[in-house]
Amino acid sequence: MPRTHGGWFRLVAVAEAYSWAGLLIAMAFKYGLDMSLGVTVMGWVHGAVFTAYVIACLVVFSPLRWSFWVLVAAGLSSIPPFATVVFERWAGRRGLLEVPDTDAPTFWGRVRYVLRELN
Repeated sequence: MPRTHGGWFRLVAVAEAYSWAGLLIAMAFKYGLDMSLGVTVMGWVHGAVFTAYVIACLVVFSPLRWSFWVLVAAGLSSIPPFATVVFERWAGRRGLLEVPDTDAPTFWGRVRYVLRELN
């Protein structure tokens, strides 16, 4: 079981790719063999895992100190099949899945500060 933000992100990114594969296989059965039940089930599974991936991106981008553009790239990688794994490998090579040692505020810390100043 993952214990870090990067580990959870990796888990969800790979699960999203597997759900894409399952959906594509189910679509082959639907249109090739006229068996549509698989698309109903795998469509639901893929939708749930896709939602989990988007939520994981929004949860981990602040502690991992991702820039806005890295967050956008992570979100866009959920659209083409298997691109979440490509993004995860790229982010891992660049060290974006490790929490940096810094005292700078996170994104949500900055938002909290701004909201306090507005009140």
